[in-house]
Amino acid sequence: MIVLDDVWHSYDDRPVLRGVSAELSERRIGIIGANGSGKSTLARTFNGLVVPDRGTVETLGLDVRRKRAEVRAQVGFMFADASAQIVMPTPAEDVALSLRPRGRRRRGGPDGAVAARVAEVLAEFGLADHADAPAQLLSSGQKQMLAFASVLVTEPKILVCDEPTTLLDLRNVLLVRSRLAALEQQVILLTHHLDMLDDFDRVLVMDDGAVVFDGPPAEAVPFYRELAAR
Repeated sequence: MIVLDDVWHSYDDRPVLRGVSAELSERRIGIIGANGSGKSTLARTFNGLVVPDRGTVETLGLDVRRKRAEVRAQVGFMFADASAQIVMPTPAEDVALSLRPRGRRRRGGPDGAVAARVAEVLAEFGLADHADAPAQLLSSGQKQMLAFASVLVTEPKILVCDEPTTLLDLRNVLLVRSRLAALEQQVILLTHHLDMLDDFDRVLVMDDGAVVFDGPPAEAVPFYRELAAR
């Protein structure tokens, strides 16, 4: 669960979040709104990428302001441009980086087990034949699958996806949608592909830094369409 209590935030004295309060406990939650509505800033407060100026955010019972490192270890975050998320030269190295030990905690066991786990994950995401290829030469869809692999291999309890299908064609949009549907973790999805939210439990509509509608997709999406048409 993520609990937001009267969250405010500004950039250069320009308010981007205005008193947002919500309890996010459902398994599949969508957040929609026009560009500049504040949804990306809100999502970044969930794991401490943004610390609000006022108000509190608790993720999995942890105060994000005080326990940022612990929260980030349990909340995976995916960005619209997967290229910005890929930091190693090859897919195998990028996934292996996620398995490196943090502090005293070691993910993936000894080196041999890490290599086996990397191979398993790359195969799961259709990248087995590209394990040692230059990561930045992958297609947009392959890069997004690599971003998924590198985040999900850490076994986060919550996955936040900030418009992960923006740069993808229809085939890869459908692939991302099926991947998200198969996950056991709580998923919070920011998207302009509104049909991806059809089977979600709850959708928040944001406008001018505030949540202006909160309800099931069948009600939230028409509300947003009407809002956008004004």
